[in-house]
Amino acid sequence: MSSLDPAIAARLKRNEAGLFAAVAQERATGDVLMMAWMDDEALARTLETRTATYFSRSRGQYWVKGETSGHTQHVHEVRLDCDGDTVLLVVDQVGAACHTGTHTCFDADVLLAAE
Repeated sequence: MSSLDPAIAARLKRNEAGLFAAVAQERATGDVLMMAWMDDEALARTLETRTATYFSRSRGQYWVKGETSGHTQHVHEVRLDCDGDTVLLVVDQVGAACHTGTHTCFDADVLLAAE
């Protein structure tokens, strides 16, 4: 059972698996760092500890960003989007955000660049 505030939980829209998207943005630069999944419990843990906690769909378990790598995310703000299906975490990133070792997961492929 989730320890998430019922007023917050009522505003969330979840997919069939009970998950919603979480986007991490670096506070200092504004860089979009990564996207991961959360459920109510992951969000509750994040709000309580101010450390980003996500839900791994492949492993079926919670993971705290940086718990094994040391590449932590200290959460300064959590915002809910207008549809209630995505949260934005404004974080201080220590080390690489991406599992590939890059600063952001969005460094790899540019599909369309500014003219």
